Formats: sequence, C-alpha cells, structure tokens
Amino acid sequence: MQTSNRLFDDFARLMTDAAGAAQGVRREAETVVRSQIERLIRDMDIASREEVDVLRDLVTTLRSQNDALTARVVALEAKLGAEAAAGATEAV
Repeated sequence: MQTSNRLFDDFARLMTDAAGAAQGVRREAETVVRSQIERLIRDMDIASREEVDVLRDLVTTLRSQNDALTARVVALEAKLGAEAAAGATEAV
C-alpha cells in the first residue's frame, strides 16, 4: 500500500514539474513572438500614437484656417463684385 502511494506521489510530482516546464516554454515562446512583432513594427516605420495625435491637431487647425480664408475670399469677391457693378452703373 505504501509503494502505490509513493508511486502516485512521484507521478504527481512529475506532472507538476511537467506543467511548470510547459509554462516556462509558453512564456519563452510569448517573449520571442512579442520581440519579433515589435521588431517587425519598428521596421515598418509605423507612426506612433503621439505622432498621430499631433497630426490630428495640426489638421484640425489647418482646416479651421482654411475655412476662415475661404470666408475671407468670398467676402472680398462679393465686395469686388459690388464695386464692379457700381462702376458699370456709373459708366452708363
């Protein structure tokens, strides 16, 4: 009876060691995959989140400036058109 308990204890210890080794292999594989993915991303020259945020702010600012300039051009064209119409009326 004592021998079979020892056999089961040895088997349980072996399985525990195997599970620990499997976890170690899994962690090592995750580390290798993570480093390879990071290297791949670095080599692809992908923009970082900070760079995208800066570009988004820049585009927003430029869009508002463009809208302001468009409104200014429209106002100047309207003023020029009114002056041209007034000049044509005086010439008649």
